[in-house]
Amino acid sequence: MDASLASDAGSIASPNLGGVQPNINPEGSALQPQWSEGRIATDEILPYVKKVRDAKLKHECAVELVNHVCTQLSSMSFQEIEDFLQNPNLILASAVTGGIEEIVRALFLQFPDLIDVPLMPEGNILQAAIKHRQVKIVNIIKEIFPTATKSMSADRMELENTTLHLAGELAPQIKLLSVPGAALQMQRELQWFKEVEEIEFPILWDVKNEYGETTKDVFRRAHKELAKEGEKWMKDTANSCMLVSALIATVLFAAAFTVPGGNTNDDKGIPIFLRTNAFTIFAISYALGLFSSLTSLLMFLAIITARYEVEDFLESLPKKLIIGLGSLFVSIAAMIIAFGAALTIALNERWNWVFVPITLLASFPVAIFVMWQLPLFVQMVRSTYGASIFRPWPSRKFE
Repeated sequence: MDASLASDAGSIASPNLGGVQPNINPEGSALQPQWSEGRIATDEILPYVKKVRDAKLKHECAVELVNHVCTQLSSMSFQEIEDFLQNPNLILASAVTGGIEEIVRALFLQFPDLIDVPLMPEGNILQAAIKHRQVKIVNIIKEIFPTATKSMSADRMELENTTLHLAGELAPQIKLLSVPGAALQMQRELQWFKEVEEIEFPILWDVKNEYGETTKDVFRRAHKELAKEGEKWMKDTANSCMLVSALIATVLFAAAFTVPGGNTNDDKGIPIFLRTNAFTIFAISYALGLFSSLTSLLMFLAIITARYEVEDFLESLPKKLIIGLGSLFVSIAAMIIAFGAALTIALNERWNWVFVPITLLASFPVAIFVMWQLPLFVQMVRSTYGASIFRPWPSRKFE
């Protein structure tokens, strides 16, 4: 039976397969005649388009192949299906742990009973997906088997570990490296733990394994080194940015006592260019830059003096860094605007064209700094305020 199935699976990719081939073969597709005239010109001008199109067609071929295999499997008994998927290549286990969602979805839709097949020593299918941090596989299980998800999560594994104990272990290295920075990695691990926590029955949240460890004990032990690296990363980042904030605050504070254009000679000391538009821009940007730099300075100081508990990496520390970096960007922009306005006031009558190139030159090093830090800022915002891993869950404090 397996041999005939393999033969059928191989025939679907063969260029000689009559009825099926035109729908899935990139080169022999029924769509090819419609594309042939424009494809040559497009491929010569934009080779990247050809690569994207070929990749898409190969993906469609793979999906069609999976569907064809599932159709052939439907004529077999469940025991034969299980043997085929489990031996000798462990197709089902590889698809779940590798995150191949097309295979998993097709198998579950065609054979729902496969959800009960154990993947030893990984546990059940849900636990294997959680252990290997396969978000898409967990979402497929929740979508197709919404009522069975919690009961599957309640299965106890070896050493009396629960599903939440698995979520408390450190993620595979390849998953950690997909997130930049130890602090963001720690935040992602906490987010994953709390998402799985909402799948688990609340009565199992504080269950101990054979080593006497609760789920949170496992998390703290497994992430001890990562938490230290995250603390060092946050402090180094805060120290570097705090130096820039302090420099900007010092410059802008000194600008309050050196008004561009000078003051009147009477006792009032009113700025000479008080009623000009350039002075208004200078005053507003100066005040905005000073307050923003002081805000960022305080945020970075709060990061340096934080307790660095495990819970802090989830929201407290990232939010402080977001506010600090955002305020720093605003203060930098305001300082450049104030600088340009001051040059306009000072050189307006004689060299009114000079302030443009000078302002552009002054903006160059600032732009470099923003380019270096902006990706970090965007990543932090997405990680903190973006969509949840599975779906929105009610929050619960990590104690």
